[in-house]
Amino acid sequence: MKDKINPDHYQRDGMECIDAIKAAVQNLTGAEAYSTGSAIKYLWRWKEKGGKDDLKKAKWFVNDMIGEIEDMELQEELAKKHG
Repeated sequence: MKDKINPDHYQRDGMECIDAIKAAVQNLTGAEAYSTGSAIKYLWRWKEKGGKDDLKKAKWFVNDMIGEIEDMELQEELAKKHG
């Protein structure tokens, strides 16, 4: 019987996806941690579950984080010019 709570597509060579995510986000907080974890989750399982759609979801989270960083950089530049 398949485990619906922790299916096989969240395990690799004895490692759980959640453990990899916890390690990857340990120095992040809030939206950064959430988006990083979500991208990892979709990349982790794409071949066994969602295929191209999971890759697109991971890309969305990465692009969102890039946008946040670029917005922050722009705000810092504007503050330097006007501050």
